[in-house]
Amino acid sequence: MHAAPEQKVHLTRHEQVFVITVRGETDHDDTEEFEAAWDAADQAALPTTAIDLSQVTFADSMLLNALLDARRRHVSGGRQLVLLGPLPATVSRLLTLSGAISHFTIADTGSSLTG
Repeated sequence: MHAAPEQKVHLTRHEQVFVITVRGETDHDDTEEFEAAWDAADQAALPTTAIDLSQVTFADSMLLNALLDARRRHVSGGRQLVLLGPLPATVSRLLTLSGAISHFTIADTGSSLTG
């Protein structure tokens, strides 16, 4: 018998901020979970969505594409997207080497966003 896979994406709704927390290793198998998170953020339509990446242990092009998709959706909806860290080296390197880092607002902590 196989154990159920651990949920990697957790959603929390605050008064003005929708928080998406990502944990562990992310890869192509997680695409549907990320798409569901973006759909939930779109439905909540709060002014800001914060994506907490501080607990990500592995990131590849799937995460990069997911983040760029989230950014596109938020920009077109007139909402703010913030990446919360501190960003692990794997995420920072992915965003830096791809040149995508300049397209994101990055905050070291979410306490001021959700407090």
